[in-house]
Amino acid sequence: MGALLVAISLQLFLIKNYVIDGGVIGIGIILSHITGLQIGLLLLLLNIPFFFIGYAFLGKRFFALSFFAIFVLTIGTNLLEPIPAITNNPVFVIIFGGICLGLGVGIIIRFGGCLDGTEVMAILFSRRTRFTIGQYVLLFNVVIFGSAIFIFGLQAAVYSLATFCVACKTIDILIKD
Repeated sequence: MGALLVAISLQLFLIKNYVIDGGVIGIGIILSHITGLQIGLLLLLLNIPFFFIGYAFLGKRFFALSFFAIFVLTIGTNLLEPIPAITNNPVFVIIFGGICLGLGVGIIIRFGGCLDGTEVMAILFSRRTRFTIGQYVLLFNVVIFGSAIFIFGLQAAVYSLATFCVACKTIDILIKD
């Protein structure tokens, strides 16, 4: 369910409005835009190294759940790709895209998996410090959102950052113990 929510957020709110997610997914969106390759396949390929790190530090269950989630995300993004964006209104894209994204990622993390390599690193780092998973993910994404300025323009990068702030807050609310 979480991966499907993320696929909906990506394909029906974000990507078609040139708003990116952060982390490996954001890198995948940028590379897909530049190369024309399918976003789902890029996400699968780019995340493989991080899932093996997760396997080493977080175990078999984490690896299995995460691999299943990224597989569902790959299928979901490919199936939803031909459907037009639900809205082009930036406020609705930021709010609804961010909430949908945050709910999807939060559900996956809450049940022991993840969708993105930066989430693997954030989970590992948050276990050793007082910062939350959402705070680490946001920190990791500063460079990616900065790169979006050169690919999609300043306005899209600001919308991307705002969307991700909504998503991070949603993640933190959902997985708060």
